[in-house]
Amino acid sequence: MLQALETLVIPVLESLYTNIGYAGLVLAMTIESACIPLPSELVLPLAGWAVARQLHEPLTGQAWEFWFAVVAGVIGNTAGSLIAYGLGAAGGRPLLERYGRYILVSPHDIDLAERWFARYGDATVFFTRLLPVVRTFISLPAGIARMPLWRFVLFSLLGAVPWTIALVYAGKVLGDNWRAVRETLGGLDYIIAAVILALVALFVWRHVRR
Repeated sequence: MLQALETLVIPVLESLYTNIGYAGLVLAMTIESACIPLPSELVLPLAGWAVARQLHEPLTGQAWEFWFAVVAGVIGNTAGSLIAYGLGAAGGRPLLERYGRYILVSPHDIDLAERWFARYGDATVFFTRLLPVVRTFISLPAGIARMPLWRFVLFSLLGAVPWTIALVYAGKVLGDNWRAVRETLGGLDYIIAAVILALVALFVWRHVRR
């Protein structure tokens, strides 16, 4: 899944990191967290590689620093998550009530989602930030369920920090072999996709049975 994007994405990221430094990392992570397919499994390890190479950072005039890269990644993650959350909160329920039936979403399902996030929302946002693929899309249902904004931001941050530290550090340690991070996490895509397909199948079966 990630490999198909690698050839296109990596030169763009390298250009961003070279020309606008940490701001490029903020931009890339904002895009990734706003539900646009720019995998953090590429974005963050490549930033770690920039740290390992002591790449010149144009905004500070210094070499790339590990903790500055982590902060930039977390800021971008939070900004993108807020965009997705805002889209879900602004148009979520009314939009789904009007058009949801065309994608097999009923008002009852929306009620369930809101109750689910009211009960488990904090833990959901936190733990999904630690998972590939799913972490990118959790903000939309959180917004639709109107999870309190301060809690959404808090638990997004708590989940984003270890994820960002781990991937930037892995890229720094692996150096020229930073792509091994992508290859390792890429194997999880199939497991997660299988789980999602199973849930979708169950969801459709429940609607057909009605």
